[in-house]
Amino acid sequence: MPNSQLKFQTANMKRRILIVEDEPVNQEMLRFMLEESYELFMAGTGKEALEMFFSESDAFSLILLDLNLPDMHGLDVLRQIKADPQTSRVPVIVMTAEKNAEVESLTIGAIDFIPKPYPQPKVVLARVLRTIELSEDQDLIRSTERDTLTGLYNREYFYRYVAQFDVYHKDLPADAIVLDINHFHMINERYGKAYGDDVLRRIGEKLRDIVREDGGIVCRREADTFLVYCPHREDYAVFLENASVTLSRKGRNESRIRLRMGVYSDVDKTIDIERRFDRAKLAADTVKNSFTRTIGIYDKTLHESEIFAEQLIEDFPASIEEKRFKVFFQPKFDIRPEKPVLCSAEALVRWNHPELGMVSPGIFIPLFEKNGLVQELDEYVWRETAAQVRDWKERLGISLPVSVNVSRIDMDDPYLIEKMDGIVKENGLDYKELLLEITESAYTEDSEQIVEKVEKLRSMGFRIEMDDFGSGYSSLNMISSLPIDALKLDMQFIRNAFKERKDTRLLGIVIQLADALEAPTIAEGVETEEQLLTLRTMGCDIVQGYYFSKPLPADEFEAFLVKKKEQEEKSFKEKESKEKESEEKESEEGES
Repeated sequence: MPNSQLKFQTANMKRRILIVEDEPVNQEMLRFMLEESYELFMAGTGKEALEMFFSESDAFSLILLDLNLPDMHGLDVLRQIKADPQTSRVPVIVMTAEKNAEVESLTIGAIDFIPKPYPQPKVVLARVLRTIELSEDQDLIRSTERDTLTGLYNREYFYRYVAQFDVYHKDLPADAIVLDINHFHMINERYGKAYGDDVLRRIGEKLRDIVREDGGIVCRREADTFLVYCPHREDYAVFLENASVTLSRKGRNESRIRLRMGVYSDVDKTIDIERRFDRAKLAADTVKNSFTRTIGIYDKTLHESEIFAEQLIEDFPASIEEKRFKVFFQPKFDIRPEKPVLCSAEALVRWNHPELGMVSPGIFIPLFEKNGLVQELDEYVWRETAAQVRDWKERLGISLPVSVNVSRIDMDDPYLIEKMDGIVKENGLDYKELLLEITESAYTEDSEQIVEKVEKLRSMGFRIEMDDFGSGYSSLNMISSLPIDALKLDMQFIRNAFKERKDTRLLGIVIQLADALEAPTIAEGVETEEQLLTLRTMGCDIVQGYYFSKPLPADEFEAFLVKKKEQEEKSFKEKESKEKESEEKESEEGES
């Protein structure tokens, strides 16, 4: 946007006026009336006036324009000034004796009209001052309501003008549209911020042209996100195509910048404006990172999903307080002995919602990961799990390690180590009784910070399991240097290996890799005896899955613990009996 402060940067701090007048007498009269208050620049022809103006348009506060010029008509000068959005803001007062020219002058863009012969000097001075002050007030408003990079409305003023649009077009169906640039940060990374800013300006200009032609309002909300509010339309693909620009670099082929668009069509005007664009953004997010779809439409399915998500978010605090989130336990079995032995369990959260019943973790966990509530949920699960392990230990005399999930968001918590340490000590547990599952993907983001934190946890005595290994994030070099105590194979990885073709070669290689790293392999999602036997043959150490048991509430899981205790007691008695027999035999042989 033009810098309105330039007009004050003169030697004598006077505002500048460009007088376009070919008659010397009129020039002198205007000079007499204005030079005490303003710095004056004289142009005797239209060409001279345009050259002076366009060379330093930001410096002028006003143009006094005569219509009868020797080389061109003053209205043609006016048209050229008003044709450029960057210069059209400078106010123009037309001076002429042609009374019929007033309407046309005002239509083209003149702000006022001074007749010839000139009225009293104080009248001319008053009109000039009023015009400049009004223009400067508009500049001030424009500077606060516009984005400085693109010249589009900023979000605050955009929402105000959308409200006005609705007032004046109550019965007109309207659309809320959100546009984003796919991977815009990479444009800045590859070509520099200046080039990225130019891309944003070009897209802003295209959107401004679209709404100017079809009616509507446009703004740049933030970074690479643009909002459009316009009369309802159906040609969204054409809209997106018209808004697109190309990457054009020297020595390179042009390529199209990929935009994605979310549309809330025929908006419900009874809901607040920001919510309308939230819906459009939700639709845009459905095509994020898609190479085949670029336009998302907010529909009934998304609406129901949004309402459902809002209900879950609203009910989260009460469900935490009322302990409606229940920790279930799925057993893990060591399959290295001939008869599998219960060796640990995984804590899995379930939500018994007061109205919706059991809500799938596949629904609420991604939602809470997105809005940050997963951190509070995870800590709740850690505490409930630790308390349950303590209860079994005290009541049944059984110590069974249980693994809990530590999400990527949890790893960013500066107090994670203190929290984990406090939970273990509060429940009187050994650090090895609470296993920590950290997803493979967590290690790939800001890996130095993650590794440092994990090493600290290990040094305290926690055992670390890399969860979801095989989902495709890690390099072999990274795996060899990570602080882990076990590799847990991704469930989908197991299922893919045992599909119709039963191609388990890659599965075998991964197990060998874990063996080379001296890290036990845990396979989850084991459902059949065939899978169990194949994994055992390959050298897998521990398995969990429906073959042994689905996740169970704590009271039902106790059956596994009781059985484990009985087996251990039986094994101990058998060992004790054999040792006694051996001692008696040795004694008999000694006597003989």
